[in-house]
Amino acid sequence: MSGVDKAKDKLQQAKGKLKERTGEATGNESLEAEGKRDQFVGKTKETAHDLRDKAAGKVEEIKREFKDGKDGKRDDERDDEGRDTRR
Repeated sequence: MSGVDKAKDKLQQAKGKLKERTGEATGNESLEAEGKRDQFVGKTKETAHDLRDKAAGKVEEIKREFKDGKDGKRDDERDDEGRDTRR
């Protein structure tokens, strides 16, 4: 996750916590509920960004494996039938 995305998600969660506590202290159920919602949305976004980044990392890993082959040899080190051309 980019640092900016992570900061925004954490900020939304912190604002939500502040709203929730303010709502509890003042007896404002609507503000309390809004705070809980903000926390939930911030955590959900954070989780989605984490999953996106993990998926992107896996995609890059798979691309490298296909490029280099499972045995770590690059395509330019094999002939048309996949045999090692380095001697």
